[in-house]
Amino acid sequence: MKLLSRDEFREAVFARDKHKCVFCDKPAKDAHHIIERRLWSDSGYYLNNGASVCEEHHLACEMTTISVEQVREACKINKPIIPEDMYDDQVYDKWGNIILPNGQRTKGPLFYDESVQKILQQGGVLDLFTDWVKYPRTYHLPFSGCVSKDDRQLKNCSQFEGKRVIVTEKLDGENTTLYYDYYHARSIDSRNHPSRNWAKALHAKFAHDIPQGWRFCCENLYAQHSIAYTNLESYLYGISVWDNKNICLPWDETKEWFQLIGIPIVPVLYDGIFDEKLIRGLYDEKKDWGTKEGYVIRVADSFRYFDFKSNVAKYVRPNHIITTKHWMSGSQIVVNQLKE
Repeated sequence: MKLLSRDEFREAVFARDKHKCVFCDKPAKDAHHIIERRLWSDSGYYLNNGASVCEEHHLACEMTTISVEQVREACKINKPIIPEDMYDDQVYDKWGNIILPNGQRTKGPLFYDESVQKILQQGGVLDLFTDWVKYPRTYHLPFSGCVSKDDRQLKNCSQFEGKRVIVTEKLDGENTTLYYDYYHARSIDSRNHPSRNWAKALHAKFAHDIPQGWRFCCENLYAQHSIAYTNLESYLYGISVWDNKNICLPWDETKEWFQLIGIPIVPVLYDGIFDEKLIRGLYDEKKDWGTKEGYVIRVADSFRYFDFKSNVAKYVRPNHIITTKHWMSGSQIVVNQLKE
């Protein structure tokens, strides 16, 4: 779909809807962004992301008392579009918050923005939000060796230039998030599975040390996926720590928190000013392919959830997936090995 200018967007949306509010036939006052334009890397001026609304219904859409799906239905939009870092299998509100099957919502990238807080409060929906947060989509580096059609990739590495970055080994496990009172895998409503029992038991021992509203993101390596590990310090490795304002803590503080709760940090391959040539050389396909999945690069400073895609990226080995079926679908789990 063609990206429009701001004026073209307004004119095209009004023309499609015959200059009337799609909900009440009053004269259209605004060309409403169905998904907030700040969530798009290109501002989201697409016809299928617009709706003609009167002042009253524009406010209701902004307050999210009218859902994104109701707006699209009113506009007869058959091919919805969403920002590239959102997931097709999730339901979102106007501000990019995920709506769970039970009606609760997760706190998305713009949740703590002052203007968003104000409009959600006005809509009376703030009590619907849970502290659980889905781990963001990690973009591939431009030179990543394995990028599927569902993945997203950076065009260049300019966002890292001149900054202190941390490059860590990308472990081949299951992304896991731990809270004061909850545990989930990448899916917030992830079901129970035997491969998660070890990590859940460990979590129970230190959960009281996690501040309420904070979350600790880890990699669960109990079950073997495409790489077999034989010398692990733990089945749970720390990746990042997020506070109650959805801020990812600086790397040095992150290490301190994981040390406090007794979880090893993901192995660090490089800590220093960004050097693309050096970082490209951290993975040797001939030597490392059988034992390492790749690596992840992040800035050492803190950053907002909204800015995740500008501060974290990954390199994945070529032809990474070597199994013919998903690791969870087998009748028996193959367990990785801890150090003696």
